[in-house]
Amino acid sequence: MHVTLYRKYRPKDFEEIAGQREIVKTLKSSLRSEKISHAYLFTGPRGLGKTTIARLIAKGVNCLAHDTITDEPCNKCDNCLAINEGSFIDMIEIDAASNRGIDEIRQIKEKINYQPSNGRKKIYIIDEAHMLTKEAFNALLKTLEEPPEHVIFILATTEPDKILPTIISRCQRYDFKSVLYEEMKERLKYIVDQENIIIDEDVYEIIYESASGGMRDSISILERLMITCYEEEITTEKCEQILGITSTKKMKNFLDKILKKDIRETIKKLDEYWLESLEVEMFFKDFAKYCKNLISKNELAIEEGLDIIGSIYESLNKFKYEEDKRLVGYVIVNNILNPKKQIEIQEKIIEKEVEKIVSIDKNENNGIIENISLSLEEIQNKWSDIVNEAKKVKITFSAFLRDAKPYKVDKNILYIGFNKESSYSKESMEKKDYKEPFLEIVRKKIHPKIYVHYTINDNEGDKSIKNEKNLGQRVEDFFSGKIL
Repeated sequence: MHVTLYRKYRPKDFEEIAGQREIVKTLKSSLRSEKISHAYLFTGPRGLGKTTIARLIAKGVNCLAHDTITDEPCNKCDNCLAINEGSFIDMIEIDAASNRGIDEIRQIKEKINYQPSNGRKKIYIIDEAHMLTKEAFNALLKTLEEPPEHVIFILATTEPDKILPTIISRCQRYDFKSVLYEEMKERLKYIVDQENIIIDEDVYEIIYESASGGMRDSISILERLMITCYEEEITTEKCEQILGITSTKKMKNFLDKILKKDIRETIKKLDEYWLESLEVEMFFKDFAKYCKNLISKNELAIEEGLDIIGSIYESLNKFKYEEDKRLVGYVIVNNILNPKKQIEIQEKIIEKEVEKIVSIDKNENNGIIENISLSLEEIQNKWSDIVNEAKKVKITFSAFLRDAKPYKVDKNILYIGFNKESSYSKESMEKKDYKEPFLEIVRKKIHPKIYVHYTINDNEGDKSIKNEKNLGQRVEDFFSGKIL
């Protein structure tokens, strides 16, 4: 009977665990000192050893070769062998994805008080614990807080944020991290040696990238390669072909074109790959990873590599809905080889936007300036009426406009001047809540096509806008009150 590699080489003791050194160290110490928690919560991505370590705890507390709990199970006694096979009667594994309701939890509560049949403790392993319903969690709360002495709960989950805080607080939590490349490589080499397989060194790196740091996934990928290359050497080329990854040779050739800054040849090479039915988007993602690996090996300048990676993902994200991915590829090549041009274009756009904003601020008629027959004297004569009209709309206009005066008229723009001490009033009048209603009043009283611009008048000798009082004093005078 065929047994999959990840089951065949599932760690049988703590020393065989790949990665998770701190977690292993802490759990071994707690087993050795017999300071076992009544409930554990193991969190982290899939395939990192959460369930495996849960089984090792089960072996540690139930190994018959030792008189007490141990951190070195023998793997020879009946209990250890039964746990390895998954048939130990006192180790109950529950898949919360398919047993997520309150009825399943009630069944646990009904049986939990029964003493272990063959071991020292009963171990309840609840996998994918986040799938339990809220009602099921609530039913589990009291039991999880004060279980019988002979029971240990181990909850495993890939989504800890979905676990109720009341559950988390009752467990000893351990967060599993992705396995490091060297740790994964060491474990895979051990399996390769045991299976008498010949494999290229570069294949380990490809497996690690494909497995995203997951140990179980990396072993599954290795098994797939072994089956496809049965009784053959697993070469880098075969691995890339089997896993559908862009060949290293193609990416090296493409990078050479980019480093030579030859945009025509780079586009030509991209077209060549496209005609070979290469998926353009996947190619550039693989190419970004390739550049990342070259940076880590000091084979590509950091700034150059990061520029390439940044251009790739920025363009892929910006044009993710574009169906013609070859066109997206052209954009990526252009962004990589002409970064200065892109910056210049962006700067011109920004500069243009700033000019537009300034223009609108001075003349909200989108640049259309009209000459209207108005004199400053006419406006000054109507100024009191304008302020009185504004007071009817908002009484605070009176305070803000107390020292404001028509300063000058240029074509269809009326400049209203404030002195330096009235800068707060000027800023207030420029806000939308004041600017728009006041503009309507000015247009009603003076001209329908006039615009207003507020300014600070630096002419200290201009008595029409000079003011000796600060804003607080003006507000106090206006409301005939006292500021406390």
